Amino acid sequence: MAKVLRLADFRRNGKRMVSFDRQELRQLLNVYSRRVATGEWKDYAIDFGRGAAMFSIFRSSFDTPLFSIVKRTNGGRSEYLAMSGRQELKRGSSMVEVLSVFDRPMRLISRHR
Repeated sequence: MAKVLRLADFRRNGKRMVSFDRQELRQLLNVYSRRVATGEWKDYAIDFGRGAAMFSIFRSSFDTPLFSIVKRTNGGRSEYLAMSGRQELKRGSSMVEVLSVFDRPMRLISRHR
């Protein structure tokens, strides 16, 4: 005879599921779409888990992530990280602050014929 188990009994208590809100996703996708338009980035993935959410950016679908933007929560506060592999590029208390790593001035590229 089968035994019925409650899944709630096996879930870890304490840490809530972390996700990006609508504004954070808009900010992430704005930066991502600009780099896609220049041909630098090709794909992304979003992972949600207990304690952290991650937006990973890829050069191709079969590659390891070039960059990851991580949102972690501790109590009621959120902390954001920009990572390249295991190297931390920027840490901050807002998404805009962390995404500033990807800001760079536009430049004119002249073509010689």
